Amino acid sequence: QVQLVESGGGLVQPGGSARLSCAASGIIFSILNMGWFRQAPGNERELVATITSGGRTNYADSVKGRFTISRDNAKKMVYLQMNSLKPEDTAAYYCQAVSVPTVSTYWGQGTQVTVSS
Repeated sequence: QVQLVESGGGLVQPGGSARLSCAASGIIFSILNMGWFRQAPGNERELVATITSGGRTNYADSVKGRFTISRDNAKKMVYLQMNSLKPEDTAAYYCQAVSVPTVSTYWGQGTQVTVSS
């Protein structure tokens, strides 16, 4: 059974930083393309950043230069380093995994990030 568990959310002041972590289990991590998505109240879920099994990254324009996605295949972890946070970054952040061979998609339960003074 594939499980994705996010952690690291919370209340952050504008201009501050936070790091989200996503732990994967139940699947061979190296065959997964990983991503972070977010959803604010009343909005659709949107892509934040992705990283392929080979390490290639992609970012939404709204977070380029501020957020960094990375992965540790040995630990089966993916991270999202978020710097220069803005109130508009407030959302529930979700970890996504996509199996390269089967294109099966998995989601974590989400972690809330609130950027406010």
